[in-house]
Amino acid sequence: MQFSTNAVLRTVSAPPIAHAHRWIAGRTFPKDRPLLDVSQAVPSYAPAQDLQRFLAEEIQKPGTALYTQIAGLPVLREALAAALSLDYAGRIQAENIAITAGGNEAFSVAMMALAGPGDEVLLPLPYYFNHQMWLQTLGIAPVYVPFNRQSGGTPDIDAIASRVTPRTRALVLVTPNNPTGAVYAPEFLEQCFDLCQQAGIALVLDETYKDFRDDVGVPPHRLFSRPDWEDVLIHLYSFSKVYALTGFRVGSLTAGTAVQLQVAKLLDCITICAPHIGQLAAWYGLTHLDPWREEKRLEMRAKKAALQRVFAEPVNGFRLVSSGAYFGYLEHPFQGKSAFEVAHKLADEANILILPGSMFGPEQDAYLRVAFANLDLKALPELGQRLEQFRI
Repeated sequence: MQFSTNAVLRTVSAPPIAHAHRWIAGRTFPKDRPLLDVSQAVPSYAPAQDLQRFLAEEIQKPGTALYTQIAGLPVLREALAAALSLDYAGRIQAENIAITAGGNEAFSVAMMALAGPGDEVLLPLPYYFNHQMWLQTLGIAPVYVPFNRQSGGTPDIDAIASRVTPRTRALVLVTPNNPTGAVYAPEFLEQCFDLCQQAGIALVLDETYKDFRDDVGVPPHRLFSRPDWEDVLIHLYSFSKVYALTGFRVGSLTAGTAVQLQVAKLLDCITICAPHIGQLAAWYGLTHLDPWREEKRLEMRAKKAALQRVFAEPVNGFRLVSSGAYFGYLEHPFQGKSAFEVAHKLADEANILILPGSMFGPEQDAYLRVAFANLDLKALPELGQRLEQFRI
């Protein structure tokens, strides 16, 4: 008799990006109509050359092959605490920070530290699919907050409040949002903080894409300046996008020391520490690459503006609902057709690899996610031209 696998895990959907890439497996694309891959969010450029040279030297040092402290290199934690304190006009110490193997691990250990089977976590729609998958894996019930299309994607605070129950352990927010690109206003985040504080639940704030905001130089919120922030807030971040380090696997979790005590147990069991070389890369970026980071932020802003110009008016019925940082959220015009069907046909006939909204939660069949950051600036008008010609 063959052994069985975890019954709970069998109910979790397969990784969406890998699924979408099967649509183009084995295909080649002509030079005059290349693949426009707007599926997985990855930088369209390599890490800074100065960073590459730094890592080439560091990798030759024997110590770089060793474990770091569980919570990460002290110099990186100190540099990140200083950078976050400056960015948010707040008070963050190195002991508030754990370095993780990417933003996904930060979310994973945060959820394991907060909740267990039978507990609930609030996820506004559309959600980042790995967040939902992980909650289901743990037996934690995701409770969905409806998509607020009229606001451009910012959830309704009353809808959030109405879904808090005695089993609720956390509210998860992603800003700038993945998949919609929406950037939540500081006032909304303050409301969410107050709601969570009153309910005795955590506010888990994923700001992986914070470095690509339009208003850099102005704090995206002032939650870290509140004297009680450690009682409510858990902050998640990733170095993957800002320094083009997706394969280096380095992110962070910022929280109070009570949470960090629990997180350390999990990190020690899962990865022991984030990759040493990735941590060095993140430290170098924080301490040496401000001009390069600003250059890439402006480049991304130019791409967002180009996307907005393409969709200033509907393109063949495709409407841009929201956009920001790395993403645009499109409403497709094909009533009666699922987002999955539309996305698959776009891959087959338009050489556009795009993700259906249904990968980001229920009631998202009218939408498609565009990871416009993947494309060169000149490719964005081409995206619009192909959508104009598309028929289903």
